[in-house]
Amino acid sequence: MVERARALADKLNHLFANATTRSGQEYSNEQVASAIVATGVTISQSYIWQLRKGKKDNPTFKHLQALAAFFGVPVSYFFDDEVTDRVDQQLEELKAEQARLSEIMDSSDAQLMALRAGELSPEGRRQVMDLLDVVHRLEQAERDTRPKE
Repeated sequence: MVERARALADKLNHLFANATTRSGQEYSNEQVASAIVATGVTISQSYIWQLRKGKKDNPTFKHLQALAAFFGVPVSYFFDDEVTDRVDQQLEELKAEQARLSEIMDSSDAQLMALRAGELSPEGRRQVMDLLDVVHRLEQAERDTRPKE
């Protein structure tokens, strides 16, 4: 069975899905276009959208170089399916590692909060607890008002 090569749009969308901002959000076409334009390469968010939708599928080498540089992959990612597969595997491993580190950081934040609270006076600890109660109630109310999926 011969495996069909992945389309440019599929490869590009995979990069968008797996290379996220620090907050974990997917980059927008506008963010990518702005970052590339800042390097001196002219590209628009609508052109990136067209590439991602498969409406355009023959970008210039300069555009592919700029997209590869933005996402931190070799330009051969777009041409060589073996490179694509290898990079995609590395991206998946990196994403899993980032998720693991995020869990550790969340735990570390709670430990740091507890350590700092232990250094406070009894009145200071009461104030921190009052503040935590307020934040907890606000977040709980926000969760309760979200529409159910």
